[in-house]
Amino acid sequence: MMIDIYPAIDLKDGKAVRLYKGDMQSAKVYGEALAFAQEIEAMGAKWLHIVDLNGAFAGEPRNKEVIKQILSHTSLKIELGGGIRTQENIAYYQDLGVERIILGSIALQDPEFALKMAQHYKIAIGIDARNGKVATQGWAKEEDMEASVFASYFKGSKVDAIICTDINRDGALSGINIEFTQNIAQASGIYTIASGGFSDAAELEILSANPHISGVIIGKAFYEHKIDLQKYMKNT
Repeated sequence: MMIDIYPAIDLKDGKAVRLYKGDMQSAKVYGEALAFAQEIEAMGAKWLHIVDLNGAFAGEPRNKEVIKQILSHTSLKIELGGGIRTQENIAYYQDLGVERIILGSIALQDPEFALKMAQHYKIAIGIDARNGKVATQGWAKEEDMEASVFASYFKGSKVDAIICTDINRDGALSGINIEFTQNIAQASGIYTIASGGFSDAAELEILSANPHISGVIIGKAFYEHKIDLQKYMKNT
C-alpha cells in the first residue's frame, strides 16, 4: 500500500514559494500558486497541502483570494494551515470548501480549543519541532514542550490528522525524520503525516513500508524535480 501523498504549496504574497528551514528570508519563488495547483491536479493528486506563510507569521489568514481561486478552479481536497486561530476563521474556510483545517500555534496555547473544534470540524494538528521541541508562530518561537508529549494529548480525540514537521530538515531535501514522525504517530494513535525534508522516490518506498506513518508532504522535491510525482500519483 502506497503512502498518501500531499503535494504542498506554501503561499507568500500570493505566490508559491519554498523556505529553507523555516526562514522567511530564504523564500524561493516558484510561480503562480493556481498554476501549480492545476498542474498537481493534472498529475492525479487527490490532496493539496497549503500553508499561508504570511498568515502564520501574522497570526491571522492573509492569502484568502489565492486560496479561493484554487478551490474554485480545481477539485483537489485542500488541507490548509497558517494563522488560523479562531472558530470564525475555521468556519470561514470550511464553508469555502477547505477539507481539513490545520491548527498549530493555537493548539499548543489552547489545546482544549483544538479538541473542541475537532468535534465540529475536520481538524489536523500541526506539530512543528526543532530538536524535538515544539515551535510556534511561524516557527519563530520555540516552546519548552516535547513534540511527542504534545501529540499524546490528542490520543483518543476526534482530531482527523497530525502533521509533524522537523524544521531542521524542512526545505533541505535531507530526508524525513522517520524516528521523530513514528514517535508522534505512536504517542497520538492518530493518522500521521510526515513533513520536512522529503528527498526522493527511494524515500517514498521507505515511508510506505512504515506501518505508523500514513501520509507524506512533498514540497521542494517536487519543485526541484527530484521526483516524478505523476508516476506515484497513479498508485495512490
